Amino acid sequence: MGSKVLILAKKMNKLRMYQKIVRQFFFMLCLLLSYNGVQGEKKLSKLQDMELEKQLKILNKSAIKTVKTKYGDIYDCIDFYKQHAFDHPLLKDHNFHPKMKPTLSMIKPNSYASTNSRLSTLWSKDGGCPSGTVPIKRTTKDDLIRQRDMPPPEPANFDNEFVGSNNTSEQKARYMPSYGYKRAIVRTPKDSNTKFSGAGMATSLFNPHVKGKQHSACRLKIQKGSDILQVGWRVDPTLYGDNKTRLFVHFQTGKFHCFNTLCPGFVHVSTDTPLDMSFEDNLSQRGGTTWEMIMYIYRDQADGNWWLLMGQNYEKIGFWPHIIFTELADFATNVEWGGVVYNPPGVPEPPMGSSYFPIENSTFDAYCRSIAVSNEKGDSVGIHNIVWRTDNYFAYKVLFKQLFEGLNNFTYVLYGGPGNNARV
Repeated sequence: MGSKVLILAKKMNKLRMYQKIVRQFFFMLCLLLSYNGVQGEKKLSKLQDMELEKQLKILNKSAIKTVKTKYGDIYDCIDFYKQHAFDHPLLKDHNFHPKMKPTLSMIKPNSYASTNSRLSTLWSKDGGCPSGTVPIKRTTKDDLIRQRDMPPPEPANFDNEFVGSNNTSEQKARYMPSYGYKRAIVRTPKDSNTKFSGAGMATSLFNPHVKGKQHSACRLKIQKGSDILQVGWRVDPTLYGDNKTRLFVHFQTGKFHCFNTLCPGFVHVSTDTPLDMSFEDNLSQRGGTTWEMIMYIYRDQADGNWWLLMGQNYEKIGFWPHIIFTELADFATNVEWGGVVYNPPGVPEPPMGSSYFPIENSTFDAYCRSIAVSNEKGDSVGIHNIVWRTDNYFAYKVLFKQLFEGLNNFTYVLYGGPGNNARV
């Protein structure tokens, strides 16, 4: 018993050391990226430029091959064992390998998936990354400068602000301040005895118009306390440097949080699917073709690692090792689905989802469908009881509905809205 306590104490000390290093890094980055205004231009001092080059060397590992997507994005094929994930102090002595896969006996392929839900070919004619490597988008100096303006993470706890249940409560006009974030989401009811080992959805893909420091996203979020995992799509000029709809993953443990591969933690195993890939050719047209993507976060019953799975056949993208978490080292207690946007103070609220309020028609509405969770045993089960939240009902709405499509009945989270363009 004493040895277990000692091992746990050592892990906690390493984690605290890592979090301290990360906080110091971001503090220095923000300090060094303070601009010197000269005749309206933004320039970096020699010292600031040197610090940026130093960080780029940390982030951009030596590439075995460089590849290009059909959309023009450049990715480096990094040796699996040299990826940034293993710079995490708790993963220094890992025994992971590129052929790893979770035990998936409890998850069945989604036989009702849309024909427009397959992972499409991303790479140009020269092909993707070879076996034993993972695709990592090359980070530039401009990326680091731009990302100094990333907002703080979405607050972890809003339990006392959730309202309504199963759409039985009238969605009255309301506005709830939420640190620049506005959401239209549903969530499993709060219950400290609930244990989730995963959750999934098929989400429609849209490209809401954002500008400046706004962003607009749809995400699946699982949580326990201040530990959070998220996956979804996102339009975010600050994070990505463009207005494309891109895949994103995000994790948070305590006060530390990170997107994609910008910091150590997520272990990438897929040679074909980068964490910030563009969905440029697979965007839904309201009232026309609907494109969707299946996403699942699953806790491996064998070792407790949290896997990201995508596509109709649940392609293994990678995993978050359980050792980097405190509360999510075990099961999750909350799951959320829906849309979230961000606007800085004084800036209009951007559109969400399809940019229109839901009308209970999946051909027109942005949605998360076939939503499900995995219980403590790893069995996939449906969701029948939820609570919902709309931060600004004037701008966004969310509905939880059962819709029939042919002979099949799907559970839908229908969400979206025009944002500041709403007319009351």
